[in-house]
Amino acid sequence: MDTDLFVAWFEETARLVRRDRDHLTRLDAAIGDADHGTNLDRGLTEVCKALTEWPPESPVQVLTSAGTALIRRVGGASGPLYGSVFRQMGKALRSPVTLAGFSAAFDEGVVAVERLGKAAPGDKTMVDALAPASRALALAVRDGVGVREAFEQAARAAAEGAKATIPMQARKGRASYLGERSIGHEDPGAASSALFMAALANVAS
Repeated sequence: MDTDLFVAWFEETARLVRRDRDHLTRLDAAIGDADHGTNLDRGLTEVCKALTEWPPESPVQVLTSAGTALIRRVGGASGPLYGSVFRQMGKALRSPVTLAGFSAAFDEGVVAVERLGKAAPGDKTMVDALAPASRALALAVRDGVGVREAFEQAARAAAEGAKATIPMQARKGRASYLGERSIGHEDPGAASSALFMAALANVAS
C-alpha cells in the first residue's frame, strides 16, 4: 500500500461524496443542519487540491494533509471528527504499510473519533459505520485475506452499519435533540463514513 493508493482513496471519496452530496444533505435535513453533503464535498475538494499542490511523499503525509484540510474546511462537527480519524491514523501508521498496520492505525483513528465525539456504537453517529469497518479489517487480518477483499469486507460492514442507524434513536449531536423523532432516519455521518470505505474498496488492487 503506497502513497498513490492513499491519494487515490481521497480522490475517489471526493468523487463519491460529490455524487451523493444532495442525498447526504437530505439525510442531514431530516435530523441535522441540512449541510453535511455540501460541507463534506467542499472539504474533500480542498483535500484533493492540497494533495495536488503539495504532493505527499508518504501515506503518512497523505493522511496528515487530508486530516488537516478536513478540520479547516468542513463546517460543523464532522470536520474535526473526520480530521481526527485521519490525523490519528497518520500518527499510528508505520512504513512499509501492511494490511495489519493499516488495520491497527484505522482502529486508532476510530478510537480517536469516539473519544472526541464521546460516542459509542449504538449512538446513531459515524461510529456506527466506522467501528464495524474496523472490526471487519481486524477479522480480515486474522483470516489472512488479501488487501482488496479486506477493504471490500470493511466497506460492506460500514454500509450495513450505516443502514442499521435508521431504527436507532440518536443519543449524540444535534439529532439527539429530536428524541424519538430521530428514529427512522439514516445518520448522515454514518452514510458518509460508508462512502469513505466504499472508496477504499474501489481503489484497492
